[in-house]
Order: sequence, then C-alpha cells, then structure tokens
Amino acid sequence: MIARLPALAPWAPALGMLALLATPAAARPPGPAGLCAAWPEAAACAEQRLSCDACHTTPPARDVFGQSVEAALAPGAPRPLSDEAFAAALPAALAAVADEDADGDGHGNRAELAAGTDPADAGSVPGGQGPTRCARSTNPRWDVCGYDAEYAWRKLNLDVCGQQPDYALLQTFRGLDTAGQDQALSESLVSCLASEFWRGRDGVLWRLAHAKIRPLQAIKAGRGAGPVPLADYDHDYALFAYTQSGERDARDVLLADYHVRVSAGAPTTYTQVDTLAGQQTPAGRRNGMLTTRWFFVINTMFTAVPRTTAAQAYRAYLGLDIAHSEGLVAPDAPLVDYDDKGITAPACAACHETLDPLSYPFSRYWGIAGGLTAAYDPSRMQRFGAEEGARIQEVPEAGHLFGQPVADLNAWARVAADSDAFAQATVRDYWRILVGHDPLPQEEDEFEALWRAFGPEHGYRVERMLQALVRTEAYGVP
Repeated sequence: MIARLPALAPWAPALGMLALLATPAAARPPGPAGLCAAWPEAAACAEQRLSCDACHTTPPARDVFGQSVEAALAPGAPRPLSDEAFAAALPAALAAVADEDADGDGHGNRAELAAGTDPADAGSVPGGQGPTRCARSTNPRWDVCGYDAEYAWRKLNLDVCGQQPDYALLQTFRGLDTAGQDQALSESLVSCLASEFWRGRDGVLWRLAHAKIRPLQAIKAGRGAGPVPLADYDHDYALFAYTQSGERDARDVLLADYHVRVSAGAPTTYTQVDTLAGQQTPAGRRNGMLTTRWFFVINTMFTAVPRTTAAQAYRAYLGLDIAHSEGLVAPDAPLVDYDDKGITAPACAACHETLDPLSYPFSRYWGIAGGLTAAYDPSRMQRFGAEEGARIQEVPEAGHLFGQPVADLNAWARVAADSDAFAQATVRDYWRILVGHDPLPQEEDEFEALWRAFGPEHGYRVERMLQALVRTEAYGVP
C-alpha cells in the first residue's frame, strides 16, 4: 500500500513471444519461458524484454536463427506441434544450435544472446564491429556498416528542424570531404536548435515537457483558460524550454530562482523575469519547475503531506518511479506516520521509507489554497488540525534524498540537480527523442559515456550534449 501515489505510468514493458518455430501459422507462448529456462544468461531474459524478433523478421517469417531452431525442433514429428510438444522439444533444439553461427559473423548463437546481440544479424556482434559486417553490405546509398554522416545529417534535419534539406543542399553536402561534412553536421544542429520546430510553442521541447507538467486544460489559467482557471502551465513550458536552450545550465530546471515569460505570437520568445502574475513562491525559495504554481496545484492540491508532489519530482526529473519500486533508498532514520495513513505497515513501509523523507522538504509549500496557492509558508503544518493526523503538526521540513540529509527544498533541489540520476534522466529524454527508443544493450556503452560527460565535459548544456549524441552509432548508423 502506498498513500496518495500518482497513477502508474500509462505504459508498461511488454514481454513478447519467441515464437512460431514449429508452424507458419501460430506463435508459441512457451517459447520465451523455454529459451530463458535453457539459456538464463541471455540478456533479454535477465531484462524481461525478449520479443518476437529473437526468431522472426516479421512474424510469421523466421530469421536465420529461427530457421535453425525450427530445423532442429522435433524433426519428423507431425506439424503443427501442440504447446506441450513444442515446450518439450525446445530445450533439445536449442542445445543443438547453441554453438552454431546462424548469421555467419563468427559468434555462436548462444553467445550472441548472452551478449545481447542478434544471432540473426551479421552486423550485430558482441564487442562492436564483426569480421564480416562491412564486407557483406551491398546497400547502394547508406553505409550500413557504420556511422553514415549523410544519414545522420538528413535525420538531424528531420528530428530537430522538422524538414528535409532541399536537393541542392543535399548535393552540396555530398560534395564535402569528411571534415566538411562533420562541420556541416555541427552547423545544422546549431541552426535547428534555434528553430521554432524545436524550441517554439508546442515544439519538441514543449512535447518533451508534457509528462513532467501533465497539463489539464480544465483548470488552466491564462491563454486558452479552462472553466476553473487555477494556474497557467504555459509558465512551466516556458521555464522548461528556456532552461534547455540558449547554452544555459540545464540544472536550472530544478534550481532557477526566476520565472520565464513566453510570447503569445511567433516566433516564440522567452524572457527571464523576477516576478510573474500568479506565481506566489518568493525569491530565495524558488527551485525551477519544482516550485511553480502549476506544479503545486496539480500535485499537492489539498494534501497535507505532499507525497504525490515528491513522487512526481523524483520520477519526472530523476527518472525514478517509486510506484515501480525504483530509487528506493531508505535513510538511517525511523519512519513516522504523521498523518495516520498506516504507512508503517510492512506492506507499505518499503516504499514510504524513501517516499516520506522525500516529501518533507515540499511540505512548507501550499497547493490549492486561495491567495496562498504555491506560497512558501514555514508555519504551514501548524495550520492543519488533528483530522489530518494526530502528529501532523510535527512533520519536519528536513528530509532525505538518496539517503542524504537535506534541510529544505533548496537543498533537495541542489542534491538532485548534481546527481548522476539527473544526468541520466536528462540525457535519456533526448536519447528517446532522437534515437527513438531507450538505449538497447549494444548501445549502453555510448549512452553511459554520454550521460557521464553531460556535467564535466558538456557543462550541463543540452546543445553540447546533443552534438555528441548525433555522432553516436546509435544515431548515425542506418
């Protein structure tokens, strides 16, 4: 049981079926379990992400690895096999093909699955480039053997500018030498990152902010106000886009002691200001996206102990979802049930030992409270009565983040912004936008190098990090 946690994310990882090894018409549900029982070291088994492409191109068509398994699967037995017969025959079939090299790249099938690479793709091999990868490429346009500068440049123009370069510009790019193409890639990225498509109202940066802000038009104030205008989330989108552009320190998304005004027309402009209508949090107590009026209205609302507020901050900016048992780091301090929610029960305490200390630094900021909405109030907890809990007035402002003591929300935000979790979550957001998916096993080394460089090498500047991202194989190999 978790008190007042937000709803689970609307997606959940899906475990696909290995299948169809026995008949061209029916997938085999026992396939994943059978493969993982036989080869538990397979990377996809450990991560619970095995899918149909382990043995198929587009089901029911089998890839070369799937064909090998099919040939070894109960040869001579009448088809179609029942699920029971399939499950019984699969271990022997896998044992028969374990050391074979279905794709001819010099690596055995079982070794490839253990390494997280594809035993049906000669270009997917443990440790990177395979001995036959480039020799077997016959693609007339793209260099599918490695990083293709033209492919990356054209993709960049679509992803960041929202349009393909015209033919004349393409021909000019093709005429450049390697250094010239690399320079063109850099210049195109700089230009596109200033485009309306990327940073304008409803552009890429605004779309990236959706899950963090969780807009609800019914209670929006300002432009396009809803029937119950409580707060204007345009301020949040503006602050987010501003901190992620213009060579600014991206940590300001959690640390900014200022507001940002966005223009009504195009091109979209952002202006840093000290005050903004409706924003009640005083200077010195502002922490970027964590202290906007909208953030408190949509998350804290009328709650005394703002657990949902802390959980959303943890998820949105540090990539850790307590509802999925992520980031559970209990401090060396007793858990106190200040609001009588039963959180110390064994079934609840495992999460609340982390969640509640995360919440305390948010407890001095009002949610929906008329003229006090989003205001910082040191005496806020003393304004609640016993109906909110026998010890509600004892809720401290000091808490813990990653097990580290933090005196208030200013300290919470500082620890968060300087953490590895923030770097990983930020870089992962952009990776998903540009690469199109979470890092695959064969991409983890590039992803780790990118987020580790985000602070010391890129100075937390998104633009500098993206210059490195568009040069990764994950982005530039067709």
